[in-house]
Amino acid sequence: MLHTLDAPAVRTWCQLALRALGQAREEIDALNVYPVPDGDTGTNLYLTVESAAAEVESRFADPAARPAPGLAEAVRAMARGALVGARGNSGVILAQWLRGTAETLAEGGGGAAQLRAALQRAADSAYQAVAEPVEGTLLTVARVAAREAVRAGDGLAQVADTAYRAARDALRHTPEQLAVLAENGVVDAGGRGLVAVLGALADAVAGQQPMGPVALRGDVVAGCETHVRPPGPGHPAFEVIYLLDAPDEALPALRARLGALGDSLVVGGGDGLWNVHVHVDDAGAAVEAGVEAGRPHQIRITHFAEAAARAGTAAERGEREERARAVLSVVSGEGLAELCEQAGAVVLHADPDRRPASAELAAAVRRSAAREVVLLLNDPELRAAAGAAADQLREEGVRIAVLPTRSPVQGLAALAVHEGGRRFDEDVVAMTSAAGATRYAELAVAEGESWTMAGVCQAGDVLGLIDGDVAVIGTGLEEVGASVLDRMLGAGGELVTLVLGEGADRALADRLVAHVRHRRPEVDAAVFHGGQESAPLLIGVE
Repeated sequence: MLHTLDAPAVRTWCQLALRALGQAREEIDALNVYPVPDGDTGTNLYLTVESAAAEVESRFADPAARPAPGLAEAVRAMARGALVGARGNSGVILAQWLRGTAETLAEGGGGAAQLRAALQRAADSAYQAVAEPVEGTLLTVARVAAREAVRAGDGLAQVADTAYRAARDALRHTPEQLAVLAENGVVDAGGRGLVAVLGALADAVAGQQPMGPVALRGDVVAGCETHVRPPGPGHPAFEVIYLLDAPDEALPALRARLGALGDSLVVGGGDGLWNVHVHVDDAGAAVEAGVEAGRPHQIRITHFAEAAARAGTAAERGEREERARAVLSVVSGEGLAELCEQAGAVVLHADPDRRPASAELAAAVRRSAAREVVLLLNDPELRAAAGAAADQLREEGVRIAVLPTRSPVQGLAALAVHEGGRRFDEDVVAMTSAAGATRYAELAVAEGESWTMAGVCQAGDVLGLIDGDVAVIGTGLEEVGASVLDRMLGAGGELVTLVLGEGADRALADRLVAHVRHRRPEVDAAVFHGGQESAPLLIGVE
């Protein structure tokens, strides 16, 4: 348990917040009925925090070349990343909330008193960013969390936990404050996202597991539509968002002009860089207002009705048109990449030390120039990023199926049955079935003492993980590999696939193949050199 926030804790906070929002992304999208029921608040919040986490992570990169960051540098990086990557109304508000938090922590340190002050400043900053604040939203949740944090005990963990619990309670009451939420039987989507972020902060401080789903009053998700819906009559037609380089003194005039043009105006930032979000009928005028104030860039304009039409008819278009299809496989290791390419996939090479973000996944799909795409993740930690990328691509008319393969051996099994000449849905079903019928395992070397499902391991022990859980602990790769294979084949199997990692000895695979043939002569075996750094050996059983 931490007594003072430091840079590593901020890094952990961002990672846990990104994971929590990734898990809740679809739920939050389904809750999204205010200010526009466009079903993207969860995705926008995820992308905002993803950008914040990436900016913080960059400060820890290449420790040999630069000193480790301090608290001030880490929180400022978090705030800047969120501002630059903020998406949508709630994303800009959350970015401003993070900026308010960062300003206080950077100035005063990371103790309990500083966190109380930071939460108050964050709530104030979020309110100030919104032209017309509305209660029953993220703003209310932030204010209640800050108010209750003042009453918490002296410890940092107590302050963080009190703020989280107060936010969760405030979220439950949002339908009582905003009629549209009560009418739809949901809580506020942006507020739900802030609860996830505050829960991640409490977890980072306390060293606990990431927060689970918030227990909401009633069935608030099941009755909520999840497709993109155009705004009702009288609502502005366009969402305009851009980054703006402008001096502070230019902002009052900009706010006044944009406020007259439309609604849902949020302007967050400071120190010459701003994120501007507004809903208007005249998108050109909104951009011109930015030009008069400074230099707008990264301009994004969304026509609500067209976005809804694209999302609603993408599947229909895919049925009636002949389209080029691509399978995109995310792998690490030259051998694995070559295997996937030989099987007809487009490969996205993943850095072994950093998983690709949603923007990288989306860019790889765009580079494939295909209108139908099957995405093989080969890593369970990529599901949230892939889901966010897929939502963006579907709005662009790309028909995409994300196969949440958890290991490269499942991806290889899916590729083995891929047929581009089949209908898209049939191909996806066949590939999904093949991946699902493949049990996967890997060998790893423990870096330190740790509790596992199979007992306590020590540094240097060889771990055998089956379907993601540690099942065997031993001292040698061959010993553990043989034990893992025996366990997996005990449930049946016709084909064993062994993928050697970087530096792994081919003799290891040969001895394991001999072991399989001695125990189960009816089982076939195939050996490949994958070159992955993550594990000396990957195992698949079909």
